Amino acid sequence: MIAVTGATGNVGRALVERLTAAHHPVRALTRDPERAGLPGSAEVVKFRPDDAAALFEGTTRLFLYVQAAGPHTPALLAAAREAGVRHVVLLSSGIIEDGADETHPIHVMHATAERQIRDSGLAWTFLRPNAFAANALQWARQLRTGDTVRGVYANMVTAPIHEDDIAAVAERTLLDDGHEGAVHRLTGPEAITTSEQIAAIGRATGRDLTFTEVPPDEAGPELFPQAPPEFVRALLKTFADAVDVPPEITTTVEKITGTPARAFARWAEDHAADFRKVQDAGGPGGGAGSR
Repeated sequence: MIAVTGATGNVGRALVERLTAAHHPVRALTRDPERAGLPGSAEVVKFRPDDAAALFEGTTRLFLYVQAAGPHTPALLAAAREAGVRHVVLLSSGIIEDGADETHPIHVMHATAERQIRDSGLAWTFLRPNAFAANALQWARQLRTGDTVRGVYANMVTAPIHEDDIAAVAERTLLDDGHEGAVHRLTGPEAITTSEQIAAIGRATGRDLTFTEVPPDEAGPELFPQAPPEFVRALLKTFADAVDVPPEITTTVEKITGTPARAFARWAEDHAADFRKVQDAGGPGGGAGSR
């Protein structure tokens, strides 16, 4: 059996759906099983990272989402190993690379988790995706009420990856031999700017959308209202460094799964309902996705 943490997140949900569709036994760990909305064939269990002894009974492989475990990661790994888990696949981050700013909060979070896994005695595989296409969901609230998005850095360039492509790689690394000790860097197949992403969402939703660039010093309170200031500062620096700079593009998704990674335009089509206007959705929040 495979245990999946973060089972209601973008990648975790896609992974659970893939594994259950292929008739693999899955234990989906989530903080709110009653509202999870996961496939009926999955064993949905309440995730208590501070009381992990019973979470992994009968499982041999683990998909780990860092934010789900948090400071409980070492204890969680110890409980998994004692229960019989032998291989852990970590959803890490592409920010971990040679020459990276090791003080960046995202780097610290994921590098710490990677070190803890290496120290755990478990076999491991690290998935290091760069920009997630699902980050575009941050604009959904604005687009449900109008045709203009306010944001930073219209010319920031990324190669965003579809969450289901990450899940497809995770599926293969969990099921196939030969990925132990491997680090897989994952990206989408093509470079695209922020303003081009908005245009792609417009085509997917049949709307003429506009992106309005705002100064970075306005981004904190307006665009990241719940994020700590130090996190926002680090994130904005990362964004600024990507303006007019070609991003890393890998072919790892195709090499591992046999299927090319999907472009952002495809992601926008898959998520068109998430950006639907309120009046088109039958009421407030009607266009919101469940991912």
